[in-house]
Amino acid sequence: MSIAQNRKAFHDYFIERRYEAGIALEGWEVKAIRAGQVQLKEGYVIVSSGELFLIGSHVTPLRTASTHFTPDPVRTRKLLLHAREIDELIGKVERAGYTLVPLDLHYKEGRIKLEIGVA
Repeated sequence: MSIAQNRKAFHDYFIERRYEAGIALEGWEVKAIRAGQVQLKEGYVIVSSGELFLIGSHVTPLRTASTHFTPDPVRTRKLLLHAREIDELIGKVERAGYTLVPLDLHYKEGRIKLEIGVA
């Protein structure tokens, strides 16, 4: 079941291959995503020191979020993949000049997953 899609990515890029990644989220982000308060349109994926990070996606905090801290709606979120997949993506980005874009945020087996496209 899809939560949010990045339709702009399909218009701007030719998607060559897709990967499914887990995403490290905080508690308030999980609640906001389940409520549909997420936007992937401005997001992109970068490679930094052997890890993948989602930057620029916006998760609007719910009004019922805690008052003792200020949530950052566009914080950098770490993506979780197998080491073999990360190595493959690093090779495509650094050597072949590909771009990684978030395509779809969805549920799979009760967990929130992000589909990444290689363009």
